[in-house]
Amino acid sequence: MKHCILFISLAGNQSRFFLKIGQSLAQQGIETAHVCFHESSVQELRKAGATAFNPFDYQSGAFTEIDFEQYAIKLPGLLLGHEKAAYELSDTQLLADKFKKHLAAMSRIIDTLLKEYPDIILVQELGGFTSVLAAFFAARHKNINNWFIEPSFFKGRVFFTPNKFSAPEISNIPAQASENVQQIITNILKSQSVVIPQKDKSHYRGAGLKLADSHNIKRLLQKLTSKYVLGQREEFEHIGGHINRHLRMFINSQKLKLHYKRLPTDKPIIYYPFHVPADFALTIRSPEYLNQYAIIDFICRCAPFGWQVVIKEHPALIGAINPQITIDLLKKHDNLILLHPSINNHEVLSNAHTIVTVNSKTGAEALLYQKRVFALGDSFYKDSALVNKIHKLAELPELLSSPTREIQQADVLSFFQGVWNSSYPGELYDISPENIQTFTKSLLQCINFADSKTSE
Repeated sequence: MKHCILFISLAGNQSRFFLKIGQSLAQQGIETAHVCFHESSVQELRKAGATAFNPFDYQSGAFTEIDFEQYAIKLPGLLLGHEKAAYELSDTQLLADKFKKHLAAMSRIIDTLLKEYPDIILVQELGGFTSVLAAFFAARHKNINNWFIEPSFFKGRVFFTPNKFSAPEISNIPAQASENVQQIITNILKSQSVVIPQKDKSHYRGAGLKLADSHNIKRLLQKLTSKYVLGQREEFEHIGGHINRHLRMFINSQKLKLHYKRLPTDKPIIYYPFHVPADFALTIRSPEYLNQYAIIDFICRCAPFGWQVVIKEHPALIGAINPQITIDLLKKHDNLILLHPSINNHEVLSNAHTIVTVNSKTGAEALLYQKRVFALGDSFYKDSALVNKIHKLAELPELLSSPTREIQQADVLSFFQGVWNSSYPGELYDISPENIQTFTKSLLQCINFADSKTSE
């Protein structure tokens, strides 16, 4: 039986990475193909000799006849919430039509491949854009396994999750922590370093630096030329909205400057870290908690007397929070403090009594400090016995006032060994030869277990 791994990409850095992975797989006799929602990258892939499909060429026809339920999409409006938040769009019908066009295109592409390859495996980065969603649902409709990739807690490792949007599952079976994992955790605590995936490093800086970055200016000119001169289509086509958001983030960060405070040390602290506002972790995995201001308001109202609630912007999107709503919350609650974004997250965690989070990685980092964690949403640590899983926000007031149970370091190390065991070596979009070789090996190791995981 002929096999084919089908890679989905949305941008040039993704397609170039998967091209390298495909070339590495070819050396082992494994055939690959690409669907790229970025027309200029489709041309690059074809010039490199790869089989590449342009999904925009497969959208013609009666896409309006696409039935969401036929693809087991029961709540399409909820799924569209990701692009509404990410692109700041409100036209539901426009997005629904886009979703259907992508579904029609992916179905036709898969049907074309199935004529040559009876066995197809689809691989893509986890995401909530309609292109990603359509690839997933079209694959599952054809009983094809879809493997989602996302960064693990540990630098240089990734999770591979088959056939679902929910967070990776970590085994609760106690695992003896290896010397390697113990040393990595010791180094994290000693250096107080924030683990940033290679692909996201450029985001962790102020809005002003992003606007002035020569690489970003060059990319903007390329995108403008591609869209308005060459007429090429892509997923990330809302160029004006992207520019406006970053300009607004810079202005917002200036407005918030007067309201930043130091970390208090004289009272017990409840820490709520801001999530990336339109991140998949909120929009798809925990959409009921998309309004973070409402969560903060509730925490402030139910915090024990004498306690302080501290909040801090996500370091990758300083200025992304709404300054007026945030300032109004600060005026409304005298127990609320907005921390300066330059304050190290580890410093906050080491001084905090309790962490309330939807599904931020900060919740896992807090366990390194043996802190009490209340997890509201879907995360890789939500089912750990170390965490207080909140099924609904109304449970929080009573739990906040409950006695704190002691967390043992051995249990923390055991949990993170489980996280390590559930992830694989490799970095997304790092095209160094060493990483390509490592990532290819990890991908093949996962796919070999595909048959046992199709029911998930």
